[in-house]
Amino acid sequence: MLMTVLAFLVTIGVLVVIHEWGHYRAAVACDVKVLRFSVGFGRVLWSRTRGETEFVVSALPLGGYVKMLDEREGRVDPAERHRAFNQKPLPQRAFVVAAGPLANLVLAVLLYACVNWAGVEEIRPWMAEPRPASLAAEAGLRSRDEVVAVQLKGAKGDDAAAPDDWVAVRSMTDLQWWFTRAAVQGSDVRLRVVSRTSQQASPSGERELILPVSRIPAADVDGGLLEKLGFSGPYAEPLVAQLVPQGPAEQGGLKEGDRVLSLNGQPVLDAGQLRQAIRQSAIEGQPQALTFHVERAGRSLDVVVQPVMKDVQGQRLPRIEAALGSPAATVTVQHGLVDGFTRALTKTWDVATLSLEMLGKMLIGEASIKNLSGPITIADYAGRSAELGWVYYVGFLAMVSVSLGVLNLLPLPVLDGGHLMYYLFEGVTGRPVSERWLERLQRGGVAVMLLMMSLALYNDFARLLGAH
Repeated sequence: MLMTVLAFLVTIGVLVVIHEWGHYRAAVACDVKVLRFSVGFGRVLWSRTRGETEFVVSALPLGGYVKMLDEREGRVDPAERHRAFNQKPLPQRAFVVAAGPLANLVLAVLLYACVNWAGVEEIRPWMAEPRPASLAAEAGLRSRDEVVAVQLKGAKGDDAAAPDDWVAVRSMTDLQWWFTRAAVQGSDVRLRVVSRTSQQASPSGERELILPVSRIPAADVDGGLLEKLGFSGPYAEPLVAQLVPQGPAEQGGLKEGDRVLSLNGQPVLDAGQLRQAIRQSAIEGQPQALTFHVERAGRSLDVVVQPVMKDVQGQRLPRIEAALGSPAATVTVQHGLVDGFTRALTKTWDVATLSLEMLGKMLIGEASIKNLSGPITIADYAGRSAELGWVYYVGFLAMVSVSLGVLNLLPLPVLDGGHLMYYLFEGVTGRPVSERWLERLQRGGVAVMLLMMSLALYNDFARLLGAH
């Protein structure tokens, strides 16, 4: 809990400071007088004045602001009128407003570049046997297939991709990213796979498959997309890794290190298939005895285990109380100086455009509002990534920074994008938005933001309680 709270506060603090620093530096560059730079809202906890600007930290950490000299907010000394924000030319005002979100996007590029340069340990895309009758099984994926490249087909399956549009895949994270992108766009994915009998073995052949990702509605796109496609996880040897003392597996005679060759006479290809077979072994809600044919110390033997029914995420499932499977194969993903920076630019652009596509589809009802996340989910992921190591936390920070930049560019009156919308109107018509309309739009923007925040908090609590 302490790690989660600290990681969340650091996340919010860094992103808010960078966002407001963008506004601040742009204002100074345009000779706008900045009165206050605040991290947080409400009661001031700490303050210090440097030059003509008061820098403060306030009690409520969810945001911040830069207060500039402005005739619309109070009396301005005639000698300083030329430094008031509202007196600046339209391009300068637009630059000051846009600088905050742009600072978040620039930060994301730098953070992604740091991750690329440092390298991160990722799970290798060496696949377990897909679930029967799933889209992955229908496409022809098999146990020990490794995905080495992907190619997006046209929307709704139209073959619009060029022959050289293959993109190398190095990790399960890469794979999930491309599947998510394809599902949001309504595209299928062409896969290039090789089969390997072990981590070090040379590939026994290369083939191309088409995974019909477009059959997954955009409304169903979430963190469980791989499972919905039929993937049961990365390949792992069907080994008994750990036993719960006095659990069904230990009482039945299984030993740590046993390699499971078959279950009830059916060959076992990997740990994912084995776990799935155990979960599906109950008949009318009653656990059935399972016969494990295992290899132990060079000899084969049969072990009979009687599972017990347990509650697992709201379902009653048979369990043998044993950890099954060898550790998943991993690969270090690292890039050089130029390549790492180029990939960071591409990653930031891709995440930003995908976020906008998802928001657009939510607006028209084609994507689920369950994808909206609030501070509780952000805090949870901040803590998890921090526990994995600084590289993972920096990657998480980059993703949230992109999201913050994109969110603030939305054309909602209370956001930076709303102000840019006003300036666009002023640039086209030659006159500013009237005070009457500004007030109306501001109220509407507040209502929309409150609705979005309510939905995000509802989703947070639903995930926390296991309803999502």
